[in-house]
Amino acid sequence: MGKKKNRDRNEHNYRSNSEYNCACFLNKNKVEFEYETFNIPYLWQEDKKYIPDFILPNGIILEVKGRFMLEDRKKHLFIRDQHPEYDIRFVFDNPNRKLYKGGKMTYGDWCDKYEFLYCKGGEGIPKAWLRTNANKGYNPSRRRAG
Repeated sequence: MGKKKNRDRNEHNYRSNSEYNCACFLNKNKVEFEYETFNIPYLWQEDKKYIPDFILPNGIILEVKGRFMLEDRKKHLFIRDQHPEYDIRFVFDNPNRKLYKGGKMTYGDWCDKYEFLYCKGGEGIPKAWLRTNANKGYNPSRRRAG
């Protein structure tokens, strides 16, 4: 049995073959429709908790990442927006790794774009991070239950 021939993406302007098939059905049945003509904003809210990897005595939080997934990136933007008092810095195995296969933006580029400090792990952690008094940050002596 031969392989299925992949549909050429240029055959239609829909995001999927399922949408294309639906449009064909609507057209065949002479139903007028609009396709992706507007968006509806919404807020997706979930109760989540973040557990920092390492908390230094100066209040700096080190978040260590081998892989920096989309969910992690979103989470850290939410945390910073809701808790600007915390100084979260990233320690990457490889800050030059691409966010997406074939993409241009690296983990480090993402941090630069969103103004997060980052470094390469291991011996690459700046000594200043270890001795600098943070202007903001988590104070271990004010730990809350929960």
